[in-house]
Amino acid sequence: MAKELRVGVIGCGFMGRTHSNAYRRLNNFFPVEHRAVLKAICDVNGPKAQQYAATWGYERAETDWRRLVDAADIDLIDITVPNRFHCEIALAAAKAGKMVCCEKPLAMNVAEAQQMVDAVQAAKVPNMVWFNYRRVPSIALAKQIVDEGRVGKAFHYRATYLQDWTISPDVPQGGDALWRLDVKTAGSGVTGDLLAHSIDTAMWLNGPIVRVVAKTKTFVTERLHAETGKVEPVGIDDACMFLAEFANGSMGTFESTRYARGRKNFNTFELNGADGSVYFDLEEPEYLQFFEYKQLQSGKKTESHLTGWRKIHTTNSEHPYMKHYWVPGTCIGYEHTFLNALADFVAGIESGQPAQPDFRNALQTQKVCDAVLDSARTGEWKETGVEL
Repeated sequence: MAKELRVGVIGCGFMGRTHSNAYRRLNNFFPVEHRAVLKAICDVNGPKAQQYAATWGYERAETDWRRLVDAADIDLIDITVPNRFHCEIALAAAKAGKMVCCEKPLAMNVAEAQQMVDAVQAAKVPNMVWFNYRRVPSIALAKQIVDEGRVGKAFHYRATYLQDWTISPDVPQGGDALWRLDVKTAGSGVTGDLLAHSIDTAMWLNGPIVRVVAKTKTFVTERLHAETGKVEPVGIDDACMFLAEFANGSMGTFESTRYARGRKNFNTFELNGADGSVYFDLEEPEYLQFFEYKQLQSGKKTESHLTGWRKIHTTNSEHPYMKHYWVPGTCIGYEHTFLNALADFVAGIESGQPAQPDFRNALQTQKVCDAVLDSARTGEWKETGVEL
């Protein structure tokens, strides 16, 4: 008989939906020992929480997250609310002995993130941060290719994360829908929202980032605030570019903006090494591009008439996660990245080998984000302090 993993989710927004879907579908696709039970959903909007509970099958709805933390029938607290609430909830959940999963970025800043790491380590509770793009099969395949030594000594890493949804000055800041534009709630703009993904992926594939120099820009400096009804200064970064040095000696460039007209979720990376290169574009998530200069098994240079970028359709059962889904040639979607992450988390509980990124791993990404913002303020190179 399956063991129950009794879940309490805090937040009924976009991320709450993706996580709820993952809990509901976990056992349909992955042969884990635990069965997720949706015990409680929480949102400050009571009617919204009630409707959400009915839609997704939660046993009850609450308006105070503390009731979930204190509940004896909940094992896992999942935090999907805006960034400024992450730390307080995580500290309370860990103190109560609950497992904790948290949306990215881990916290508003390094100081908060460190408190969260200390709390879960002191309580010895399983924990994870939802950097879901690690669970895109094509990105996981890139990790496999790098770990197999097919890229060789790394020289360059370049990443972009481009969107276009805040170009109009009529878009307000704050409130349930647009809290990411309110610095008091989000902590930062594209750096914490988009580049956190890029940084996490980069360090997963290419190792620690040790130094950065950055430039940020706020294109619309005042916006109507949805909660106060007043025009207020905008404190978040609309765009950010930074240069990076990795511990392995390679160089990195990172660019993110919400002002790239026509780009909805253009998340790309390319890693160039002595023996090969990999390239990924989230707008074509079922493909990974790979350039092989030197063959791994023979150690010989690939014959010149056969060299060229290879476009791998990552839908075979041999590709990461794909054996759990459909037949070769058929794709999975955005929602499955959260399902894959949850499956890894549960498998980690069962095996005793925790899934990554946990809070300590996500703290390293937070350190880079903070160093980027600090560099943008001073115009100087900054050490990140990332653990090597």
